[in-house]
Amino acid sequence: MSPIVTLSTASTYPESTAASFEMAARLGYDGLEVMVGTDAVSQDPDALLRLRDHYGIAITSVHAPCLLISQRVWGTEPWPKLRRAQAAAELLGASTVVVHPPFRWQRDYAREFVTGIEQMASETDIRFAVENMYPWKAVSREFAAYQPSWDVRDDDYLHTTLDLSHTSVSQSDALEMARDLGDRLAHVHLADGSGSSLDEHLVPGRGGQPCAELLQTLGSSGFDGQVVVEISTRKAVDRAERERDLRHALAFARGHLAGEAVAPDPAADAVTEEV
Repeated sequence: MSPIVTLSTASTYPESTAASFEMAARLGYDGLEVMVGTDAVSQDPDALLRLRDHYGIAITSVHAPCLLISQRVWGTEPWPKLRRAQAAAELLGASTVVVHPPFRWQRDYAREFVTGIEQMASETDIRFAVENMYPWKAVSREFAAYQPSWDVRDDDYLHTTLDLSHTSVSQSDALEMARDLGDRLAHVHLADGSGSSLDEHLVPGRGGQPCAELLQTLGSSGFDGQVVVEISTRKAVDRAERERDLRHALAFARGHLAGEAVAPDPAADAVTEEV
């Protein structure tokens, strides 16, 4: 049986969290990852529960609010935020909480992060899947924005998330990272990147990451985690274009996981028609 393919609510931005539920259900995704962010609905487990039941689509993972733009969501203290993410996941029936490594200025949190995540994981069935990040670049130099490391291979996390847009930014070999993580790889953020210093989250197949190869490997190896489409559609001119990208990303994921042929990218057809 192939891994489930779910949709991150970040993939429908700037549309609302509620819109993500409607699109995911109608397009045929297996579930949703809720990115807890500035949208009030994403912060409210009871509201999410109502949306889940209304649209009949599972919430399979919760992304804790640990981005720069969500530093003040659910307060500013990191451990209580993770506890709230865990509680939300348990209420909503999600199996996984995605979390980023601490920023380097969160010194106390960073110092306790590896052992703290291990302790939290020992108290629940929820998987805390720590996500690979990347060095930040300023002009001609790099600096380590994450501690203890942006590379999740450097620490003994029980569960990890592999994000292919992030491997693009860090110039990492995504297939090698997946092999190195082995059974600790529990979660995948499916996106693409061109190798620039920007975290692009392109539609899979529109960049240089080995999206197809990774999916084929996961599909043939008994991977039992989740593949989450986490792409940027903010430049879509309308809902129809956004849904075209979401539909193609879903077909791309399911096709390659099953080792089947995948239909051409409709964006390429659109460019041909314009010419």
